Amino acid sequence: MNSTQSAMQMLTRVGFLEGCSFLLLLGVAMPLKYVYGIHEAVRIVGSAHGLLFMAYLVVLLITANRIKLPLWAMPAGVIAAVLPFGPFVFDYALKRSVENTSVTDTN
Repeated sequence: MNSTQSAMQMLTRVGFLEGCSFLLLLGVAMPLKYVYGIHEAVRIVGSAHGLLFMAYLVVLLITANRIKLPLWAMPAGVIAAVLPFGPFVFDYALKRSVENTSVTDTN
């Protein structure tokens, strides 16, 4: 596995975890807090999500540093991190862009 693949794989994994934690926060923890009064749910899931959010931004920066990402990738990755389902869509778009670039470079 080369450096590009390992960087992309790490970004995919952390993005998946960050995206899932955000959906868990919005879809489970927030309703538990506001409907049932269980405030601990947001504290626990929110803390985990905050840690994963910061990890995602760090991994995005490392990935951008290791491989030549398209110009749009860094701002799009940051925006995607604050949108529900954003990391999943960003990962799909970035993989397609990197694959298209590598196919074009080899021809």
